[in-house]
Amino acid sequence: MADRPARVADVHEIAAAMPHTKRVEGPKGNAIYQVGGKSFVFFRTPQPDAADPETGERYPDVIMIWVESEADKLSLIQDPRSPFFTTGRFDGHLSVLLRGSEIGRIGVEELAELIQDAWLSRASPRRAQRWLADQNRR
Repeated sequence: MADRPARVADVHEIAAAMPHTKRVEGPKGNAIYQVGGKSFVFFRTPQPDAADPETGERYPDVIMIWVESEADKLSLIQDPRSPFFTTGRFDGHLSVLLRGSEIGRIGVEELAELIQDAWLSRASPRRAQRWLADQNRR
């Protein structure tokens, strides 16, 4: 498949396709994707820590995606071309934030890799090893 700009629908499709994934709804109907009861993709509701710096309006489209390490997080948020960001609320939390309105700045292949890595960081070692072994057979 040729790479193309990612869409929010791709987040849902890729996350839901990971094995042992359960989609749950937050209290305001926001989608949360979990493996083994641990979230790996979380569609946030508007929060005061992610708002337009000029108007103060809370962003309605922030997606939180887990990462494996602080180094992974820093590599994503420190690249000036990257749409990924964080806030002080997430200092020390192994996740990055991404606005749905900015998701097209990355390709669907990069998005898939990011979500797969998020799943791997939260899945049990047994499930992660099984999924990786299946990928190597393809």
